[in-house]
Amino acid sequence: MTMAYANTSAERASAPGRFARRIYDLAERWARYTVYRDTLRELQSLSDRDLADLGLHRSLIRRTAYEAAYGA
Repeated sequence: MTMAYANTSAERASAPGRFARRIYDLAERWARYTVYRDTLRELQSLSDRDLADLGLHRSLIRRTAYEAAYGA
């Protein structure tokens, strides 16, 4: 005769893993947003001449900051 049993330890073990993954994802999203915000602030503080030296127009600042933080 064989006894059947239920093992729920895998579900319990994965719950902290899911929580840790969410925390990691939030930290990563915050870090990328911080790069975007800082890059945007730095580029906006430059004069038109400084931006021209970098090969940027003022209208490209947001896109450039986005690409710096999140990639193309």
